[in-house]
Amino acid sequence: MRRFSFLVSTLLTAAAVALGTAPGAGAAPGDTVSTTVEQAIEKLPVAAEDSSGYNAAKFRHWTDPDQDGCDTRAEVIIAEATTPPAVDGRCTITGGAWHSYYDKRDHSGAGALDVDHLVPLAEAWRSGASAWTADERERFANDLGDPRVLAAVTASEKRLKGDRDPARWEPSDDSADCRYIAEWAAVKGRWKLSLDASELAALQNMVAECPTEEITYEMAL
Repeated sequence: MRRFSFLVSTLLTAAAVALGTAPGAGAAPGDTVSTTVEQAIEKLPVAAEDSSGYNAAKFRHWTDPDQDGCDTRAEVIIAEATTPPAVDGRCTITGGAWHSYYDKRDHSGAGALDVDHLVPLAEAWRSGASAWTADERERFANDLGDPRVLAAVTASEKRLKGDRDPARWEPSDDSADCRYIAEWAAVKGRWKLSLDASELAALQNMVAECPTEEITYEMAL
């Protein structure tokens, strides 16, 4: 389940930080990076983006790696509930409550929600995932090891976002900006994804509101 996997990741992260581990660009899978959001953004590689060959089907997603009957999408919805829902043996979700941080809206029931890839699949493809193996793309698309990769949000807000990066979209709720760019930097860093020039400029402008905010993430690649 998602909560358990993140607990393990958090414990590993805490141990690494205690030992002073803070690898940079040469970090290997499983290594922990601790830095400020501003520094994380500056360390990400900058490269032109190319959408050639993209197809969402190249990122096999909503799988059920632990075979508990709930796919990745359901795992995220269940884990992010502010009031736990009832979940039956077929992973039917009823009741519960959620808060969508993109637009600061609360929802009773999961019907108004969708699960968003914080860094959209198309954006990941343009930023380096086109060179990944099919297995690596599947791991990214179903990443439950870091709760910042996938977010349960208002479905209409996800549609507004589409595959846009922070140069072309930011949360409807202005107070969410610092969290959003911190999570964007963490996910791109975790998966060794690049920024394009306009994306970098937008992030540098937004991070002025929260330059010393710290993030920690475990490398996936």
